[in-house]
Amino acid sequence: MSYTQSNSRVIMRKNDEMQCSDGSNQINKISNRLIRWVLIIAGTFFIGLGVLGIFLPLLPTTPFLLLAAACYVRSSKRFYNWLLNNKWFGNYVKNYQEKKGVPLKVKILSVSLLWITIIFSVVFIVHILFVRIILILIAIGVTIHILSIRTLKQ
Repeated sequence: MSYTQSNSRVIMRKNDEMQCSDGSNQINKISNRLIRWVLIIAGTFFIGLGVLGIFLPLLPTTPFLLLAAACYVRSSKRFYNWLLNNKWFGNYVKNYQEKKGVPLKVKILSVSLLWITIIFSVVFIVHILFVRIILILIAIGVTIHILSIRTLKQ
């Protein structure tokens, strides 16, 4: 264990963990734990939406499962591995990650829902021209990304 003094704070190093005498390390641990749980809850919420998407033709499944995977990969290896190895959801995420592609139905639904929500927001909700332009540019970028993904042959 070594000690370093910096601006009247004593920092103790042990196994590459920094602990400050003013308790800032505990604040980092609490905020990291909070972020971890928020990501786990968000991932679980997105899985719920993905499940709904299996049964409701207007909700796309793959984008919600990809969002869940993104949340889980940053918060819990156990949940992430469960999602990848799940017999119902795993193929959606694996096909995307392995660049096999996304089904045409998913592409059509994703782009359609994207533009419906963006147009609704631009027309009825957002009244600032600059924000409207930003929303449309984001939608264009996401559309280009979705369309550039290989279409999975089923």
